[in-house]
Amino acid sequence: MPSKNNPFLLELDWPQLPPHFGACSTMRSGGFSQAPYDDGSGQGGGGFNLGDHVGDSIQAVSDNRAKLAEFLSAQPHWLTQVHGVDVVQLNSTTSGKLIADASFTIQPKVVCAVLTADCLPVLFCDPKNGVVAAAHAGWRGLVDGVLERTVQTMQQAGAQVDELLVWLGPAIGPLNFEVGAEVRERFVTFDPISAQAFQASEARSEKFYANIYMLARQRLSKLGVQHISGGSHCTVQQATQFFSYRRDGVTGRMASLIWIK
Repeated sequence: MPSKNNPFLLELDWPQLPPHFGACSTMRSGGFSQAPYDDGSGQGGGGFNLGDHVGDSIQAVSDNRAKLAEFLSAQPHWLTQVHGVDVVQLNSTTSGKLIADASFTIQPKVVCAVLTADCLPVLFCDPKNGVVAAAHAGWRGLVDGVLERTVQTMQQAGAQVDELLVWLGPAIGPLNFEVGAEVRERFVTFDPISAQAFQASEARSEKFYANIYMLARQRLSKLGVQHISGGSHCTVQQATQFFSYRRDGVTGRMASLIWIK
């Protein structure tokens, strides 16, 4: 559901996050973008698209990003995401094009951000050691180890796995994420327990429905992460709340962000 004070933000189900850390995830409405990047209400309301690579008006995206930056009192560090596993460190002087699918920081007021529209956004926080991170995990990045790489990089910066708090943001739900047998095979080859996250399609041979939330939890649990929240939404089904590439094809992007206050 929307945040009571900011209708363009999702109310996070992450009660463990300490107050000296900030996190948020945007929704579809409350911005300046027009169809097909609008709010999905059918009434012509402005959409809060934050992706500058999806065909939306550059001015609308700029206005949406400015509105978000005003709320944050900081400029998020946007990544050029490529469905890979690279992780970049951010600081107050970071600039230029950042080609990666995850970022982390140990500095206050530096905002890590990822864009999604069905893929899984994952936010990380080690409140004891002061490290935060954000990762973009589509199935390709997930199977190739973007979450493992993010945790490993955080550890190199002083984080401890048993201290990590993780939040799984809005992604495509298990009733709508149809994949081929080759996708299932790649996950199961890495870890046989992944088979639990796939259900065979009754209508289409060699097709499966994947539970990306369960796959992420399995990967994180295998690393020793104990505190995982979120994972209760479906971007496809919740059409007036979230953009969805699988549902609409041409659509906007939401952002999930985390920072040290």
